[in-house]
Amino acid sequence: MIVRIALAAALAAVALPAMAQDMPHHRAGEEAVDPYVVSDANADADPFAGGAMYAAFGGADGVGRIVDGMLDRTVADPRTAGIFAATDMVRLRRTLKEQFCYILGGGCAYTGRSMADAHDDLGLQPSDFGILVEHLQDAMTAEGVPFHTQNRLLARLAPMHRDVVTR
Repeated sequence: MIVRIALAAALAAVALPAMAQDMPHHRAGEEAVDPYVVSDANADADPFAGGAMYAAFGGADGVGRIVDGMLDRTVADPRTAGIFAATDMVRLRRTLKEQFCYILGGGCAYTGRSMADAHDDLGLQPSDFGILVEHLQDAMTAEGVPFHTQNRLLARLAPMHRDVVTR
């Protein structure tokens, strides 16, 4: 009996990562996307060690408000609204919250695509990226994240520029 339980646990440990890749890449309310390999590496930034940064951003609730605030500002801004007209905002909100949680050391898994794959057909320009950063800074400020703490996250996100800006 103990051998069977141990064998079942060993098989589950081997099978679960493969099954995770085969799971649907969308949730209820989201549009279907082409299959891709789910990996934290797709977040395209290493996470901060420990939970201090995640706590400084207000944990899950704070990160949620920051992402929602950034996206609300971005879709309301006439300079960027058109970029997001055909975007699945439900999926974008979920995956950005996962990505920020992962990068901030909150212990979340990131299930979205890589930045290059997610942005490859959007034709974003450097000015678009700058506006998104502006909206993120405004959302972080509204949440009370100290300026120097904001800069630590922005420094972690900055290298994504090369994968997000395609024009």
